[in-house]
Amino acid sequence: MFARSFPALRPSLRRGFTSKPVSGFVGAIGNTPLIKLEKLSEETGCTILGKAEFQNPGGSVKDRAALGVILDAEKRGVLKPGGTVVEGTAGNTGIGLAHVCRARGYKCVIYMPNSQSQEKIDLLRMLGAEVYPVPAVAYENPENYNHQAKRHAENTPNSVWTDQFDNTANADVHYRTTGPEILEQVGGSGNIDGFICATGTGGTLSGVSRYLKEHAKGVQTWLADPPGSVLDSYIRSGGKLKERAGSSITEGIGQGRVTNNLAPMIEKMDGSLTIPDEKSIEMLYRLLDEEGLYLGASSSLNVVAAVELAKILGKGKTVVTILCDGAYRYQTRLFSRKWIQTKSLESAIPDHLQKYVVLP
Repeated sequence: MFARSFPALRPSLRRGFTSKPVSGFVGAIGNTPLIKLEKLSEETGCTILGKAEFQNPGGSVKDRAALGVILDAEKRGVLKPGGTVVEGTAGNTGIGLAHVCRARGYKCVIYMPNSQSQEKIDLLRMLGAEVYPVPAVAYENPENYNHQAKRHAENTPNSVWTDQFDNTANADVHYRTTGPEILEQVGGSGNIDGFICATGTGGTLSGVSRYLKEHAKGVQTWLADPPGSVLDSYIRSGGKLKERAGSSITEGIGQGRVTNNLAPMIEKMDGSLTIPDEKSIEMLYRLLDEEGLYLGASSSLNVVAAVELAKILGKGKTVVTILCDGAYRYQTRLFSRKWIQTKSLESAIPDHLQKYVVLP
């Protein structure tokens, strides 16, 4: 049985590897497992590891950023008791913020592109957030969801725009938590050869890469990009941003600019890859069939990228990526035959995996 009383539990960006009780929702964020992907490791002759961020209490890697930016706002004194947190988000950061706001007594207002899944919108509202789906327009447009969120905060007393894209408290939380967790889980410096993941805000890639570059000798850090993003071309061209074109089935990743979170590390990336949707959707179904992992498209893109990086680095290497969230937030799309056909991706799913396309 648990003891009748516990030491004082304070909000922390990183909880230890322990089975002891933690303090509420925020205390349960982080310390996620590192999963060896057995089939892919066998195929590549490498060790492919996925950080199971879908096991955070809010269901995604963005729980970390949500806690980080809120604790930062509290520390700076710009978020007072009973205040309002406002953010522009493709969904998962908003879900994390809504959870943390409920746990810490704040109101939550979310602006998001209306191209996001209905599951995310519904969940945000179930969590008590005020949600404004708005047309998906470029960042340069004043009606972009981020700018609308900023204006909302400016016009609302006792509120803060947490600015997940350019508030470096986002990357900092990954530097202080996700990076150290990964290095401890692989057994320390010398036991990790590569880290790769896609980026939206830049927080995860930048924070983890900075920590690993400082503490893991010889590690390579790479960026993975979906179609329609410009970051792969930016890295390959030595810093030239091209106009954003195309789109992807993934949500919440890819960028048309270099954010403040990503800026300190983008020049230090060892390389980058663009992963086509055809490979991402195939891997999504493979992970379900071979590993029993029910993951979203950004996670499957990351795994494809990890496999590609393992092939580049050579046999015997260890590559880590991020398993961002589960598929349940996208299931009416990703497992719908009609939706898959509208994206011209049906042929990308091998015949023996077609059985998982169970929705009309």
